[in-house]
Amino acid sequence: MDGASEESLHKDYYKVLEVDYDASDDTIKLSYRRLALKWHPDKHKGEDDVTAKFQEINEAYKVLSDPITRLEYDFSGCYEINQYTAREYLSRFKGMILTCNGLGIDRSSKWAQHLREWEPH
Repeated sequence: MDGASEESLHKDYYKVLEVDYDASDDTIKLSYRRLALKWHPDKHKGEDDVTAKFQEINEAYKVLSDPITRLEYDFSGCYEINQYTAREYLSRFKGMILTCNGLGIDRSSKWAQHLREWEPH
């Protein structure tokens, strides 16, 4: 696997879009639009790093806006504990933790719902 592909596997798309790990589809869409407008290359002519940031935002939205792709990303995401604060770790994995321990919560989390609906390929 080349370096660029390996790097994209370890990107935290939730952080790229500045949303929580259990963000709704609407929240993801709103954050994407806000960031896409902010980082659009036409607003920052001549700045090469802006184009890369804009492409990263588009890549993150492409993955997180599609329910199936998002679920696959969540299952294969980066789980290196040292990359997260305790708050981020609990936020990112709370659905998995609650589901795996059978604790449940009042309203079913999106993550738990995807687990029940997901059928491995």
